[in-house]
Amino acid sequence: MKLMEQEVSKELIFKGKILNLEKYNVRLPNGNISTREVVDNPGAVAVLPIDEEGYIYFVKQYRFPIREVLIEIPAGKFDSPNEDPLECGKRELEEETGLMAKEWIYLGYIYTTPGFSNEKIHLYAAKELHNVGSKPDDDEFVEVVKIYSDDVEQMIKTGGITDSKSICAFYRYKLLT
Repeated sequence: MKLMEQEVSKELIFKGKILNLEKYNVRLPNGNISTREVVDNPGAVAVLPIDEEGYIYFVKQYRFPIREVLIEIPAGKFDSPNEDPLECGKRELEEETGLMAKEWIYLGYIYTTPGFSNEKIHLYAAKELHNVGSKPDDDEFVEVVKIYSDDVEQMIKTGGITDSKSICAFYRYKLLT
């Protein structure tokens, strides 16, 4: 294929708890060699929890890399490379919001920043919710907020919700249902 790049060499620059940084030398389609820096990420799941009245449950949390509090749908990374996305979604929904769901709808997946990362997030909608009590991780501080779906769309339009996985899940749900 004319657009493919071929890996020539790979070097692990940094090995972290939730990601690795790798440096590649690649052969470009024209034969030249170039460098690619890749954030290797295990992947994640994000859940759009919707109750019978049309309210969507979000979490507010501080995101250190951008130094802001964001409104996001519950989400989290895989605990192991072979973890089932649905099981990860169920765990994250309960941990962050205290909710469990009887109905799950797969909304597909997204690549968050394919220019420098291989992160892939699976998206689900969760319905028929019931509260069982939250169990956040020790280093996780979140506030659960529920927002009516029409208000969510207005918040997206005006910049009140800027988190990409939340916006994608919301509109995928609207398109698929």
